[in-house]
Amino acid sequence: MIGTEFLYGFGLGNQLFWYVAARALAKEKGYEFGICNPKALANNMHSNSGMYFMDIDLGKEIPEEDKDKYTIFEDNDNRLYLGNSSHDMEHGAYVSGIDPRFKEIEDNTLLYGNLQAESYFEKYREEIKDWLKVKPEYDTHEFTRDNLCIIHLRCGDYSNSPELWLDRKYWVNGIRNMRKIRPDMEFLAVTDDVEAAYKILPEVKAVRNDLGTDYAILKNARYLLLSNSSFAVFPALTSEELKFAIAPKYWARHNVSDGYWASEQNIYSCFNYMDKKGRLFTPQQCRDELENYKRYSSTYKRLNVHPGKARYFLQKIRAKYLYAIYMGKKIWRSLERRSGLIKVFHV
Repeated sequence: MIGTEFLYGFGLGNQLFWYVAARALAKEKGYEFGICNPKALANNMHSNSGMYFMDIDLGKEIPEEDKDKYTIFEDNDNRLYLGNSSHDMEHGAYVSGIDPRFKEIEDNTLLYGNLQAESYFEKYREEIKDWLKVKPEYDTHEFTRDNLCIIHLRCGDYSNSPELWLDRKYWVNGIRNMRKIRPDMEFLAVTDDVEAAYKILPEVKAVRNDLGTDYAILKNARYLLLSNSSFAVFPALTSEELKFAIAPKYWARHNVSDGYWASEQNIYSCFNYMDKKGRLFTPQQCRDELENYKRYSSTYKRLNVHPGKARYFLQKIRAKYLYAIYMGKKIWRSLERRSGLIKVFHV
């Protein structure tokens, strides 16, 4: 049996990646699949509702007391220790790509780690549409329109992390790019924090729904402007409606990267990636660029290397500088809103 464990403290997006990777590998190898701690699915950091909007086949339940009977596979965990934030200095920015050991996994193995590389499950993309099928009573096409772009604006747990937070400039550049596709494009934001969303994009209507409604809206949208959140990946990958999607280049380090991805696993075939200047790149362009970066970058040569005292001191200064810039932008955005100086798009 190939299995995984649904851990608490992670969102539904992470859990679905673990599930799909384990089930796809089990199918490829001809093994049974199962889940340890299945009751944790959709009972996590963002929701305690449980998985009510899909009938997911979780295979055989693996009892907690049987875990020691399995071999443990940990997905690659490569990190760059950089002065982006206190997190990246202490824990490192997770930058792993495909783990070459994945295809060699044998029977009776539990999978752990990120497991978000499309190559782990791409062969079964059509089957995944059935594995993650939304129940008819929770599916909605209310916002499936040729001139409507759904913005997935993640705010809450990113709001104090300058390396993760996507500034208004990202969203405005995305709106401009969508308007190049259709000048009459309209926008609706789905978010975990409506108040915070209006502070970023006061001109766009923002709604907070239950977990299933947000998933279905994203899955059935024809145009998506996304945050760096794993929650939106499977709705996009399994969509029958999607025409064009924009996601942040470098994913979780869009703001601070000099060319690395956090992580490399988050380059997906269904997305176009936008840099800080608003330029769009195909997934293949991103992969080619990254391979070149990995060959020649002095930053990447320090993969998994903790900084010495002198480098750590300099990184600490940089992290404080980036945080000051981040807070300065938030203060400036607040002043813009309060004074009416903000350049509002008529969307």
